[in-house]
Amino acid sequence: MGLGRVGPGVAAAMGVTLALSGFAATPATAAPVAARHPAGHHVFSKAAASFVGAKTVEQKVERLQAAAAGLPRLSKAYDVQPLWDGKIDGAGATVATLVSFGDADIKAVIDAYDQRNGLPPADVQIVEGAGKVPKCTDPGVDSATCESWGGETDLDVEMIHTMAPGAKIIVAATPVAETEGITGLPEMMQAVDYLTTNKLVDVISMSFGATEETFDSFDQIKTLDPALDRASAAGITLVASSGDQGASGTTEDGTGTYGFRVAGWPASDSRVTALGGTVLHLNAQGTRTSPDSLWQDSGGGLSKVYGRPDWQNGVSGITGSTMRSFPDITMEGIQGTSESSPLFAGVLALAVQSKHGRLGQINGALYGKLGPAAATSGIVDVTVGNNNYGSVVGYTATAGFDIVSGWGTIDAAKFVPALVTAVG
Repeated sequence: MGLGRVGPGVAAAMGVTLALSGFAATPATAAPVAARHPAGHHVFSKAAASFVGAKTVEQKVERLQAAAAGLPRLSKAYDVQPLWDGKIDGAGATVATLVSFGDADIKAVIDAYDQRNGLPPADVQIVEGAGKVPKCTDPGVDSATCESWGGETDLDVEMIHTMAPGAKIIVAATPVAETEGITGLPEMMQAVDYLTTNKLVDVISMSFGATEETFDSFDQIKTLDPALDRASAAGITLVASSGDQGASGTTEDGTGTYGFRVAGWPASDSRVTALGGTVLHLNAQGTRTSPDSLWQDSGGGLSKVYGRPDWQNGVSGITGSTMRSFPDITMEGIQGTSESSPLFAGVLALAVQSKHGRLGQINGALYGKLGPAAATSGIVDVTVGNNNYGSVVGYTATAGFDIVSGWGTIDAAKFVPALVTAVG
């Protein structure tokens, strides 16, 4: 996955997956670029990699608890309680997280975590729309890679469930590890088509990505778009994480990062709503002690593949470009934007329930109505931070819309009803 882990020889060059966080209230010290991407073995985020060796449900629950002990506090941080009090908890909405391998024990793991943390049981289902998913112990499967994907699956599902405890969650698991370049992505898009054709979901969260430069050509990237077009035409909302190497991105061989600004797909695709990462400054009760700031390594920039969509014309004077800028909005991603996408997908489930139907593409509403009316629409500006990465000078968060934080973050109690009204 081109956003947070490096790969060895499972497929010529195994890529990177988005880093997940331990949900600390203050940012971790960034490691040197070279140290994050050593050659020869996978480097998952600390949270996802902690699941390596976890074979039983009990072991997985312990790893999840250690990685996400502070996760339930985000319901207060993002002000979802007023929605829950109004019986808007995601009931009737379905969100899918699109992952490689998944976790066959997901239901038991999530239920145990929820019971420990005072959350209701989750409605979780596994769907294998791109073919039968192997076990981590099957021949030819890199067990550490598979188990780390399992950890990321558990974390993604719990993030969605934390925001929308009443929503149904589908783990759309594929049998091929997604890497830099196109490897694994056709299977991902096959899974998207399966979800669309069978009318299974309202929202799809994609916590993965590959640097645009790692594909054989930019035209090759566009061969993946038809599945996203079909999903969008069906009214499914697509969200994706913006990346974990700031304004840079992982190289095709997975051994380092680019020395110039790059973008990652699918976040750079105008068919999706891209989520950047922020740092929440909270006390033990989950109350903000200061405004959110941009997470240093949050991906964001300008696509070299996709031109500026019509709905970004209003911010063209800010981007100064004819190309698609991303992210569009941000949520917590203290050590990885893999957290941001499922958190926002959970918020969208609340909107789906409130609307009594699918939202479809929301970027037109986000740029046309919600962002410019931030004072009343639940958009909360992010004005501090940048995504410089190593020697690559990135972009800086400023007042109002900017390339690196989009419109900012959200107050769900205001944002959800405003979004429902804006999408009509």
